Amino acid sequence: MSRYRGPRLRVIRRLGDLPGLTRKSAKRSYPPGQHGQGRRKRSEYAIRLEEKQKLRFNYGITERQLLNYVRRARREPGSTGLVLLQLLEMRLDNVVFRFGMAPTIPAARQLVSHGHITVNGRTTNVASYHCRPGDVIAARDRDRSREMVKVNLQSPGLAHRPPHLEWEDEQKYVGKVTGVVDREWVALQVNELLVVEYYSRKA
Repeated sequence: MSRYRGPRLRVIRRLGDLPGLTRKSAKRSYPPGQHGQGRRKRSEYAIRLEEKQKLRFNYGITERQLLNYVRRARREPGSTGLVLLQLLEMRLDNVVFRFGMAPTIPAARQLVSHGHITVNGRTTNVASYHCRPGDVIAARDRDRSREMVKVNLQSPGLAHRPPHLEWEDEQKYVGKVTGVVDREWVALQVNELLVVEYYSRKA
């Protein structure tokens, strides 16, 4: 399945608040469609599916990408659910978003893919690049790139920057990854254990 490019508020109404997908809020609190206001009992599978979809739409990844992340998280020591969230949070597009350089993750992905972001001094246009502690993330040293980041920083997508991201030179838009994100600083409200259960037979 390809990356979702449809109406975002429709997704927000169905899955709840997704801070990485859009800054808009839906006027209606019930899911879309003719059965949206019904009180149908959801199955356990439907609940797990919904939690999985939250990750997919919030981080803007495909089904295959998420499955690969789950498989990778299973190979790492520690809680699979926590490792999965850390892998997603340490993607370059998400790190750019959490710094406030872009209002949403799709906007951050566009900044990266258009060559406006550097990692350790080198232009990197791969949004899925896995950031590691010590990596220096910066706006490219040219007027257009810095102006775009400057405008976005005036109204960042999230009010709080997680403590594992620090500015080295905020005037030149140079930041550094100092560690791995803690669970409490993951902005998305999701039960990652249900996602792991959903993929228990696939991963």
